[in-house]
Amino acid sequence: MTHAISLTTPLSDKDIESLRAGDEVSLSGIIYTGRDAAHKRMVESLDQEKGLPLPIKGQVIYYVGPSPAPPGRVIGSAGPTTSGRMDAYAPRLIALGLKGMIGKGNRSSEVIEACREYKCVYFGAIGGAGALIAKSIIEAEVIAWEDLGPEAVRKLKVQDFPLIVINDAHGGDLYQEGRKRYERTR
Repeated sequence: MTHAISLTTPLSDKDIESLRAGDEVSLSGIIYTGRDAAHKRMVESLDQEKGLPLPIKGQVIYYVGPSPAPPGRVIGSAGPTTSGRMDAYAPRLIALGLKGMIGKGNRSSEVIEACREYKCVYFGAIGGAGALIAKSIIEAEVIAWEDLGPEAVRKLKVQDFPLIVINDAHGGDLYQEGRKRYERTR
């Protein structure tokens, strides 16, 4: 097993530029949650010049709608959701200084281009491992739009959150690279 790159939020351009598709990352610090309903509200809030409920510069948004916390835990199962549902909103947030997104699945060419232009990365988290991932979350607090239930915006404190870089700021795409390697071996 390779050694994961340890990063702590907020992330800098230097942090982002050092990453390549396929790198394993251990992320610690504060991250925020948001799924499609929250992203829609974020963009509406920006359109109305009301600002965002979270500090966007240097931050990471995790595409998750966690289950309720069982007794003795800060959060329930917290597996990633499909990232494509946020693709309509992500480039705008990236342009404002968002440095990382965590989810599962492919991203649109617009998101990949925004990552390249503004120095942002898309991290993959392991789908189906929500209970295991939740062990990396040591604090959780709803900070906006509580009416959205699991999709409310949360501030999470994470310790050694296991991730892999899918799309880097240099145009690298782990999914495309994986397909190419497979095609060559047939």
